[in-house]
Amino acid sequence: MPYVTPEQIERAKRMDLLTYLQIYEPQELVCFSGNVYTTRSHDSLKISNGKWNWWSRGIGGRSALDYLIKVRGMTLPEAVIQINGQAAIAPLILSRKLEAAEPKKLLLPEKNENNDRVVDYLLGRGLQITLVDYCLDTGRLYESQPYHNAVFIGFDRKGTPKYATLRGTSNRRYMGEANGSDKHFSFSIPSREESHSLHLFESAIDLLSYGTLELLSGRDWRQDCCLSLAGIYKPKKIIEESTPPAALMQYLKDFPQIKEIALHLDNDTAGRLAAKTIQTLLSPVHTISDEPPKRGKDMNDYLKISLGLQRPQEVERL
Repeated sequence: MPYVTPEQIERAKRMDLLTYLQIYEPQELVCFSGNVYTTRSHDSLKISNGKWNWWSRGIGGRSALDYLIKVRGMTLPEAVIQINGQAAIAPLILSRKLEAAEPKKLLLPEKNENNDRVVDYLLGRGLQITLVDYCLDTGRLYESQPYHNAVFIGFDRKGTPKYATLRGTSNRRYMGEANGSDKHFSFSIPSREESHSLHLFESAIDLLSYGTLELLSGRDWRQDCCLSLAGIYKPKKIIEESTPPAALMQYLKDFPQIKEIALHLDNDTAGRLAAKTIQTLLSPVHTISDEPPKRGKDMNDYLKISLGLQRPQEVERL
């Protein structure tokens, strides 16, 4: 077994895990949210504030030395040599650049000459015209042809369309996504002024239903940021090994000022599990509140029940 001196051990102890990965194994480091990182090999291992914790295994530490011993299974001498000897091989690691994946090209459906059917459909679901007009005016919504679907658009920080979800407006039940959609950028509504709070929903219509309820209550419906997920979020069986929804993590990366997240997910098994998972994964960094609809399956049910458009027991099958 190789021998290392006490001086070498002390020098290795001074390197924290984040610095080690940033310099010597950048391909292993993944930004989780804000100043929190995880690793590509173990997505339940979180690095924050100079510490790391592998939640699914119940172990943690501060230094890269702790990590190499407890997670990688190295002996103390092997870990010390790994850290102190990395400087010699770091240029080789950093010089190997992975080929960038070709970005997706979003293929949006052709626009209809008007949005009449979409407007009638959304008003029929209880949404206020103020919110519908806002979405139409900002390019977040339009009516497609020839099928007259409602097309909800998601943008990146530069205002480029990256995602589109389609919703049928006739009696024919239809939901889908436009080809080339990037799930990191789903439908959202920004706050009127900078906000530290984010409201999360399963669908664009649920988001707009919440906004309608806020408007009808006399509150500013754009006081906080609102984001819908790109489909139903399905965590892993072991919650701690799950990765939060891509759209949520992208939003927190783009808007690091967000500190509070209110979950308005569905009142069903999938929605409750998703809420529990997000709370488990993000609670150490963000303040999470679980606020499902008070009545009905989802926020649109709750809106329609509140407006008398639907009886409480008549839960619409979405």
